[in-house]
Amino acid sequence: MRRPEPSEIASYFHGYISLVPDGDLLATLRRQRDESAALLAKLSPQQAAHRYAEGKWTVAEVFGHLADSERVMVYRALRFARGDQTQLPGFDENAWVAGANFARRPLADIAGELRSVRDATLSFFAGLDEAAAARRGTANQNPMSVRGLAWVIAGHELHHRKVLRERYGIAG
Repeated sequence: MRRPEPSEIASYFHGYISLVPDGDLLATLRRQRDESAALLAKLSPQQAAHRYAEGKWTVAEVFGHLADSERVMVYRALRFARGDQTQLPGFDENAWVAGANFARRPLADIAGELRSVRDATLSFFAGLDEAAAARRGTANQNPMSVRGLAWVIAGHELHHRKVLRERYGIAG
């Protein structure tokens, strides 16, 4: 699945996409799945509960947010790939994290959920042909292509890993 053109995705996602290396996107998504699993497996409960500042998400909440956001992006991609032109709403990630209770769940549960979500993502995108990947729709009042959403998923995870390294001191 080739890199999307800038017009295929809202401009606020361009920074995420720029983080994704060129090459096979599905291979990148598989590699991320495995790297996240390895990272989560080595974190202690204290590390999972760490916030780098008051009011910021815990490490566990960051990974829960990744799972939730990926679900939303794949749902959008599914609708658009199937030719559905219904305009889709945005979502408030802060409200979702607050309502998800990630900070009280065992990190192994969040890791398993994230892996399941990514496996489903991989199955979905692997089954698309080029025509389906190029289809577009509107979400959060912005045009988006299926291909663009796939690249956003990879870039979004890379963005949060960078935040984990730079602000939380979590290597991986």
